[in-house]
Amino acid sequence: MNKPQSAQPAPRRLTVHVVQHLKPGGIEALVLEMLRRSTPRDRSIVISLEGDRASAIKAWSKLAPFSRQLLFLDKPSGVSPSTVPKLCRLFKVLQPDVVHTHHIGPLLYAGCAARLSDVACVIHTEHDGWHFDNRKRARLQSLALNVVKPRLVADAQFVAKQLSKRFEYTDLSVIKNGVDCERFKPASQALARQRLGLPLNQILVGCAGRLEFVKGHDVLIHALAKLDPQIHLAIAGIGSQLDNLQELAQSLGVADRIHWLGLIDDMPRFYQSLDLFCLPSRNEGLPLSTLEAQACGITSIATHVGAVSETLCPSSSILVAKENPQALAQAIDTVQKRQTPASPRDFVSRNNDLKQMMDTYKQLAMESI
Repeated sequence: MNKPQSAQPAPRRLTVHVVQHLKPGGIEALVLEMLRRSTPRDRSIVISLEGDRASAIKAWSKLAPFSRQLLFLDKPSGVSPSTVPKLCRLFKVLQPDVVHTHHIGPLLYAGCAARLSDVACVIHTEHDGWHFDNRKRARLQSLALNVVKPRLVADAQFVAKQLSKRFEYTDLSVIKNGVDCERFKPASQALARQRLGLPLNQILVGCAGRLEFVKGHDVLIHALAKLDPQIHLAIAGIGSQLDNLQELAQSLGVADRIHWLGLIDDMPRFYQSLDLFCLPSRNEGLPLSTLEAQACGITSIATHVGAVSETLCPSSSILVAKENPQALAQAIDTVQKRQTPASPRDFVSRNNDLKQMMDTYKQLAMESI
């Protein structure tokens, strides 16, 4: 009698993600979540073209648990031809099955190095489309796609339309960004506020993101000045506009209603502390922050830019025009007065769960290996 054959274990696989830098941001946070889900049989590491390990971890402590999975090339600013052979040498040692690049710089350097190193599968994800308005970047993107010929992924339908319109490239998939709905979930608002030192009895609007002009924090502060004094604003993030934003808040008489939290490692707790979340950006790709907030059961208000609309639960969230403090204030007032706000969590778990995103990327890689 023949013995039944035991199932063969899945082959080991190494995916190398390549990013421009490992500073706090949406792309970088997403890649760290993908590292968090790696296993001994399906390993992942990240190569950062810019920076060094010590400086990066000092600036962003969230990197520390992944230290052994991070490599840094300390690439100088500008064009760096020596970066391609450096990556070739790394790929020769690492022997990756998949090289996954994020944004134009990594595509140019790591995509070319991967092809020179005979890596079986090269995936490139585009996380936004608005930078194609720059003709130089658009030409570089076209050149890189034609040379590297990666499996091209757009993280949103909006981005896919931009890619299709500007480049004659047929191998294009849409894989929407996902968030870990096991980490980002509803919890005690009072406890979250106590842990973060936030007021317990005020209506709290939250915003998370780099403190840069493109993120539109100034518009939100102008909106806050039009709202009832019991409405406060909690801002998570760091950036070059901090002093300017604090001066604006002072001039508008709302400085005592804004809570500057800096970098927060425990982002679920931040969202759990809120009554509603606001993203006032001037430009975006497909943001993670609105997905994370809604996974925590928090209604989102956001500007109608990029692929933001694809992240919002249609039954609970509100889109407003960018650069419009009055519309933003009116939307905030409308949401905070709702008697029974609908939870947007189910929308995120159905459409943007991290496991679903990871499984789709794995399937894409398996088709090429």
